[in-house]
Amino acid sequence: MAKVCISGYYGFDNLGDEAVLFSILKTLRDLRIGLRIEVLSQQPQLTEDIYRVTAANRWKLKEIYRALRDSDMLISGGGSLLQDVTGTKSLLYYLGVIWLAQLLGKPVFFYAQGIGPVNTPLGRFLMRLVVNRVSYITVRDESSLLDLEEMKITKPPIQVVADPVLGLEQKFVDEALGRKILEEAGLDLSIERKLMGISVREWQGLTEYKEVMAEVCDKLARIGYQVVFLPMHYPDDLKASEEVVALMEQPAVVLTGKYSVVEMASLIANMDLLLGMRLHALILAAVMHVPPVALSYDPKIDRFMALLGKQAATQVEAPVYEELWCAVEEIICEPWVAREELIQDIEPLRQKARSTAAIALELLDQCLCRKGSPAGYL
Repeated sequence: MAKVCISGYYGFDNLGDEAVLFSILKTLRDLRIGLRIEVLSQQPQLTEDIYRVTAANRWKLKEIYRALRDSDMLISGGGSLLQDVTGTKSLLYYLGVIWLAQLLGKPVFFYAQGIGPVNTPLGRFLMRLVVNRVSYITVRDESSLLDLEEMKITKPPIQVVADPVLGLEQKFVDEALGRKILEEAGLDLSIERKLMGISVREWQGLTEYKEVMAEVCDKLARIGYQVVFLPMHYPDDLKASEEVVALMEQPAVVLTGKYSVVEMASLIANMDLLLGMRLHALILAAVMHVPPVALSYDPKIDRFMALLGKQAATQVEAPVYEELWCAVEEIICEPWVAREELIQDIEPLRQKARSTAAIALELLDQCLCRKGSPAGYL
């Protein structure tokens, strides 16, 4: 049976990226029973235990080499891997893995990547050099396509799909799992009490956005909402959540557990709306038909909200309370309207997200046929 190697930001206790991996694996396995998969991970044993895959240490060159050598294709993604906003080391790492796969003669498939920003001259040069030799590129939004074209990356086939997590369906989540966690945290789950989910992160030492979030949370609490903080990146988001709560006058709950993708999806499914900074908190909310309100710190947030026909409520660098509250108020005044609009917007994105795995497997089959692999191997 064919084997693929997956490279991404996996094993770092970041639920957003783990949701991406969960979604990729689920969709690939739905379409190709028996496909062998190896993941490059920060915590290989944990990744193996959670996802029933083999895993290699993403920092050990010998293990990376072996994983790529023994695979028939490298899948790079998903997520925002190819950017240098957080420094060039990350960009160099992911391009290095791609380059090594190319040296070994392996086809490389970009799985719903969010490209850029790549701002440094060195980064843009290396992107052109390496990515123009990739076998097939799928990106999660039109802006990523434009970024590639601007960097003169036009040689591989490029297709716009959707973030892998958008391919998940409500039915994969048991809401009772989330209710149990919420009840254990002391929340009142009677039908009269509404729940507001919050996903907040640290960003460049800024503090004003936390004050604005605290003010919005206080106002919601005063009108009867229970405010629940949902840390997506453990333990980093825990600290940011506690800082916002410290600024609040009204009570709020910070969930302190280290949750799985399924548990977090179930928690979000129990919310009535979600105010979030983390991209995949917003995406999971949309998938669970929970209206999201975005506080944007990165273009990827604005890009995702645009897919839903919305804008981010306000920006982290210059947060405006009135803008954030207006976006929240629009939902809580007519929640059924917001939910119906979301259901209509999310379905075509779900289909696009699930199509990515089919494209990847078609490329894999084509490459194996050219190698003359027997039909049973495919």
